[in-house]
Amino acid sequence: MHDKRITLVGAGLVGALLATLLAQRGFTVEVFERRPDPRKAGFLGGRSINLALAERGWHGLRVAGLQQRMQPIAVMMRGRMVHHLDGHTELLRYGRDDNEVIWSVNRGSLNMTLLDAAEAAGACIHFDQRLASVDWNKSTMQLCDDAGTLREHAASTLIGADGAGSAMRTALAQRIDLGERFEPLDHGYKELEIPKLADLPGATLTPTLSRQRKRGELFAMEPNALHIWPRGNYMCIALPNAEGSFTVTLFLPNESGSDPVAPSFASVDSPQKVRAFFERDFADAVPLMPDYERDFAQNPTGLLGTLYLDRWHLDGRALLVGDAAHAIVPFHGQGMNCGFEDAVELADLMERSPDDISSVFAEFQQRRKPNADAIAAMALENYVEMRDSVADARFLLMRALERTLAARHPGRFVPRYWMVTFSRLPYATAFARGEIQSGILRQLTAGKTSLDEIDLAQADALIAQRLPPLPG
Repeated sequence: MHDKRITLVGAGLVGALLATLLAQRGFTVEVFERRPDPRKAGFLGGRSINLALAERGWHGLRVAGLQQRMQPIAVMMRGRMVHHLDGHTELLRYGRDDNEVIWSVNRGSLNMTLLDAAEAAGACIHFDQRLASVDWNKSTMQLCDDAGTLREHAASTLIGADGAGSAMRTALAQRIDLGERFEPLDHGYKELEIPKLADLPGATLTPTLSRQRKRGELFAMEPNALHIWPRGNYMCIALPNAEGSFTVTLFLPNESGSDPVAPSFASVDSPQKVRAFFERDFADAVPLMPDYERDFAQNPTGLLGTLYLDRWHLDGRALLVGDAAHAIVPFHGQGMNCGFEDAVELADLMERSPDDISSVFAEFQQRRKPNADAIAAMALENYVEMRDSVADARFLLMRALERTLAARHPGRFVPRYWMVTFSRLPYATAFARGEIQSGILRQLTAGKTSLDEIDLAQADALIAQRLPPLPG
């Protein structure tokens, strides 16, 4: 058994899973985390978009032996529950049945479960330790605690899993040119909450909610769905938590642009405007969010954007993984899933070649970067779909045709969402095939308003011509 020592920066989701996987494979793992231990100090909320756990993420948890421990904190979501402006709702399923679902997981609960697992596997985690600098010549890192006390740690192999604001990336950029580009989205986000039904004030309860409360139900809305209020250039979403609440996230432009009164974080700038905005655009959610005005005022406005790096590593001395290397916008629910996929692939490569870490890091980047770029592009596209297209008749016709063609050509015409969410096909494969399939759907639905008008013989010919069968 080798005794390679690995130093990880960051004990968030990806760092904790990677620490678990490496320790299980016989590596000596030390982890340094700038935050306090959330199992003692509590998890810091206010900026935490709930997580959508899909097949890639589940695979990472299964490899680590954690699937059973996740079940109590995960809530099944069958599809998007669309809340239209006129008040009616409709469920758009993600897959064909309850075998094709995603799972809502509270970030704090998941992180604490992963920390327990990492320590149980033998990893040593140090909290309240912020990375201050790295001396690349000496292979040492300087760490700073809350009191400002500096300590030095020898680290010949460093892995940065410390998120989009990575201190490790900053240190690495002082040594080599990473080709870093950050493309901010012109939208931000604000976290709100729908409490569990028992905690809703009686004055806000409708007769239906009153009956639900009397029956002892936990949730104020359908629990097994991702709720979405699409409003064109902005939206709200709500993901269920196991104890009965929903984490609500408002996505809104940062500025109003040419229309000074268009909803934006700049224009919705007073309690009166906040109230008017929500009562007009999210009327059915307002009675379920008794503290939304306070949450809007107190919770920070989160930044959204995409991080691109041309280079993720420095020979065998340092590597960036997860959001530290490729942060994406959250609109495909794949950031964590992609990061977990990073962790599994890296752990496997390191186990196979523990004495040639430089080659491992290079191969890891070569394998993962095309997939990271692909999911970054798909996540940006999915924002437009979620906030706008799910209420659009042409989009709904294309989705209906997509289901029809998928049934006619299994293994050949496979919806992109399915490839991303329910399989472990490379993201790059899903992206490339998705582009071809979208072109076919657009061609077939041009000028059409119903499935009856679609020329299925033409569809069959296009698919045979442009789409080879999926591998394996």
